Amino acid sequence: MSAVAETPPAGAEDARHGRAILAHRAVWRWHFYAGLFCIPFVIILSLTGAAYLFKPQVEAFLDAPYDHLVIEGGPRSPEAQVKAALAAAPEGSRLRFYEVRREADDAARIILSTPDGPLIAFVHPEANVVLGLQREADRPMEVIKTIHGELLMGDRGSILVELAAGWAVVMILTGLVLWVPRGGRGPGGVIWPRLGLGGRLVWRDLHAVTGFWISGLALFLLLTGLPWTTVWNDAFKEVRRATGTLAASQEWSSGRKADGSGEHGGHSVASAHSAQGPGATPAASLDRMATSVARLDLPPPVLIAPPAPGGGWRSSPVWTVRSETPNRPQRVVMTLDPATGEVTGQEAFGDKHPIDQAIGYGIAAHEGQLFGLANQILGLVAATGLVLLSISGIVMWRRRGPEGVLGAPERLTNLNAARGVGLAIIGLGIFMPVLGVSLIVVALAELMVLRRIPRVRTWLGLDPVR
Repeated sequence: MSAVAETPPAGAEDARHGRAILAHRAVWRWHFYAGLFCIPFVIILSLTGAAYLFKPQVEAFLDAPYDHLVIEGGPRSPEAQVKAALAAAPEGSRLRFYEVRREADDAARIILSTPDGPLIAFVHPEANVVLGLQREADRPMEVIKTIHGELLMGDRGSILVELAAGWAVVMILTGLVLWVPRGGRGPGGVIWPRLGLGGRLVWRDLHAVTGFWISGLALFLLLTGLPWTTVWNDAFKEVRRATGTLAASQEWSSGRKADGSGEHGGHSVASAHSAQGPGATPAASLDRMATSVARLDLPPPVLIAPPAPGGGWRSSPVWTVRSETPNRPQRVVMTLDPATGEVTGQEAFGDKHPIDQAIGYGIAAHEGQLFGLANQILGLVAATGLVLLSISGIVMWRRRGPEGVLGAPERLTNLNAARGVGLAIIGLGIFMPVLGVSLIVVALAELMVLRRIPRVRTWLGLDPVR
């Protein structure tokens, strides 16, 4: 073998260069269309997600008027507090959860099931009067959560969010391909923005550099958000059921409708339904349960649920206590003996299936609660970067787009050059079914309808029907 490398023919070098240009144009076209669709949703999800990161601090601030109250004696019993809450609640209300507070001068938090949904009653610990009633769905962080997950549109909104997440993944991955330096460019405009250039180039650098630095975080947030979606989560359950890895209950829900089905916040079927009728006294002493739970020193908030109604698969004769700490790996669920209040069963995070543990870590990090303030700051950086990416992308599009047309990158005539890109997109479509269905719908709409309407075809930059 000769030690001297052969010099490739000039024609072969030109062909490789031409294929690289075509492949780059294919990636650019996918990036353009993905961004065009998902940017409005990315902005909404980023802003609501950034706010939800700080849920513990926000709710502590909003509930501060109910904490550290003036008391002269001792607090009333939990049973008495529950009776006061039920007396002030709408007819037909039932005890759902009693929250064990660490400070004796904090107002009791009693969560009631009502005909209009869960209701939180704040009861003065000593005077035993209701200081306030709040529908759980009306609390600011719950509203933000509903916007973030469902766009206030229920299951249809959840599917739309799932669709936007799929196209956002396409946008980020194609953006990373476009970011890769070509032609021996230096680090300016790649690692840091060249702010002195002015005009469109500054926006281009801000877009590319921001995308590079936050792409990993953004992809992590998008992928760890999939367990909350409707279609992906249902498909994931079927895969787990087929492989024998599906847990009896999971610690996340795929929509507000599922929140009341026994899965919300990890509530088991037994603990999500109360046995208490209007104004009823608990089947066993809530006081005894609260005393036992206080000794366990579980991470707050700690909720006690009474036995579920008798008869049917939802019933349960035991009391349940659970730590609902936002840091999910620290959560624990216990069952209590109705007669003595002693712990009769326990499930900690480490007892769950490895798949549930992995998802639990991902969700805790997604919500900014896995490793404290640093986790929240990282999430805020990612959300801010996504908003900056979206705004800079819109500015660049408006500055470069000619009048009267959409301004999409030119369609390729050599489809072989874009084969790798297309296969990667198809792979994502299989992993994210809603994205896959949207790809099919768009392709059929373009082939059967859009290309046949001259004005639409010209505005979109499509090829005419042959």
